[in-house]
Amino acid sequence: QVQLVESGGGLVQAGGSLRLSCAASGKIFSIDTLGWYRQAPGKQRELVAGISSGGSTNYADSVKGRFTISRDNAKNTLYLQMNSLSAADTAVYYCKARTFGPVDDYWGQGTQVTVSS
Repeated sequence: QVQLVESGGGLVQAGGSLRLSCAASGKIFSIDTLGWYRQAPGKQRELVAGISSGGSTNYADSVKGRFTISRDNAKNTLYLQMNSLSAADTAVYYCKARTFGPVDDYWGQGTQVTVSS
């Protein structure tokens, strides 16, 4: 199994920045892709950004140019740098790991990001 623990959320003013971290432990060697998702009140959980084991990244259109996903394999940590935040970015942010052999998804507990306008 894989355990994920997010940190770095909080309250920030519109236009500000935050960096989220997701520390992974357990069967790290089985992790294929990692991603950040978010869920706002009354809305479905959505993909924010993803990164493959080879370093390829993809982003939701709403965050392109403002958010950057990265992974430090030596530290077993995933990051999400968020700049130019707006109230629309307010949500609980979750880290997800997808493993191979077998394919399973693991989720962190989430971290709250609140952007005040």
